[in-house]
Amino acid sequence: MIIDKTLHRYILRNFLRTFSTTFFVSLFVLLMQFMFRYADDFIGKGVGFVTMAQFFGYSALSLIPLSLPLSILLGSLMTFGNFGERLELLSMKAAGISLFRIMSSLIIFIGLLSIGSFYFADNILPKTQVDMWTLIFSIREKSPELQIPEGSFCSDIDGMNIYVKDKHRNGKLNDVIIYDYSNGFANTGIILAKEGSLEMSKDKKYLMLTLYNGESFENLNQGSKPRTSSDIIPYRRESFSKKEIIIDYDANFNEINGSFLNDDYVSKNTTELQHTIDSVSLKVDSMKNANAEKRVSLTYFEHTNVEQATLAKPEFIKKYESESSKSIYAKLDSVHKTMVIDNATNRCNNLSNDIDYETSTTDWLEGEIRRHAIEWHKRYTLAFACFIFLFIGAPLGAIIRKGGMGMPIVLATAIFIIYYIIDNAGYKMAREGIWPVWQGMWLSAEILLPFGILLTYLAATDNTIMNAESTLITIKEFFKTIKTKCSNLTLLKKR
Repeated sequence: MIIDKTLHRYILRNFLRTFSTTFFVSLFVLLMQFMFRYADDFIGKGVGFVTMAQFFGYSALSLIPLSLPLSILLGSLMTFGNFGERLELLSMKAAGISLFRIMSSLIIFIGLLSIGSFYFADNILPKTQVDMWTLIFSIREKSPELQIPEGSFCSDIDGMNIYVKDKHRNGKLNDVIIYDYSNGFANTGIILAKEGSLEMSKDKKYLMLTLYNGESFENLNQGSKPRTSSDIIPYRRESFSKKEIIIDYDANFNEINGSFLNDDYVSKNTTELQHTIDSVSLKVDSMKNANAEKRVSLTYFEHTNVEQATLAKPEFIKKYESESSKSIYAKLDSVHKTMVIDNATNRCNNLSNDIDYETSTTDWLEGEIRRHAIEWHKRYTLAFACFIFLFIGAPLGAIIRKGGMGMPIVLATAIFIIYYIIDNAGYKMAREGIWPVWQGMWLSAEILLPFGILLTYLAATDNTIMNAESTLITIKEFFKTIKTKCSNLTLLKKR
């Protein structure tokens, strides 16, 4: 018992040392990839350090459930690879300790970690996601820092285009041209100035543009009446030595109200997600039943009352009441035939438009069901992936017997890329409704779990099928056989 405790403490200590390092490395890599995705929303916005720190914090918290499986895979692979390389794993097995007994402490630890990952994703992550997306939308709405380029027009200010030929370090502008179309393109005003300067107000809500030695041209026809090319358009021309213009330009960072995300799937836990799925599914079913009954009643039984049916028919058809529709149509003149065809065409178009609208409504609601179901399954699949990667990483490390940062990182990266591709493919299939949501979201687990079981069996039975030396020998023998066969074929051709 004392030996077991010492052994498990030793294994856990080695694993935690590696796991803590790989966790922060994995989180950093995923965070950088996440940042590159939203880099365009930050560039040129002049976002402050506090806002950026908040975004990094929210993003890091949101990526913890995804970084845990990768760090467990890499940590277990490196730990057991080190044990195998130092022959410690061989010594444990020689002492009669099986692989499952060696891994038992890690299995318990990863089990607790998976439960903690699920709790985090179900209770803390929704609040973090709301804060993160509120921050992203707020940054997107922020006006960019005004940078007027030289030799080209700047259109960052609403209703204005500004051209500057030269800029100096002290903020002085030379040869300024301004097109003011805030009152419409038909009433565009033009301002020309030899020099100018641009400053931001202290509250960062206004731009103060000061112009020197210039002229302005303004169209005086402010009416909404359309003009022709022959109209004489009055205008006003003004020369000035100094002119000051105040422009509305709010450059402050204003965080929007994130209450609009409270009804979104990212803000809900599994209980709320399931409640939404059930309620929306019930609504979709009732809508489909109502639409089906409506289609049947309008298409086949539109007039259930004989008196209503008689009143609904035109006068030129009522006199042929006892005859069939084909014979009635044959007896009508060309004008009445056209009227009948137009009425039938209009009715078909109306029915088609109604069906398209009802279909689009139900499709949107079914999309909402799928989005909520995907998020529901995602909470479980990420926690279960921690277990799968333990049973891939630990046996694979025991088989290859290579520690350090070389081969384990290559293998872990390759396996995680395969996992990511499979998981992303299943997610897209589930999102588009091609597959059932549970099948798409559990696709990666269905494929990688048997692979983990196979690796565990091979490691537990000391199979050398993946040993580096035996693999190299097999490859050499394969190429040697091919070379011999090629030589034999050459001799046969010569004969």
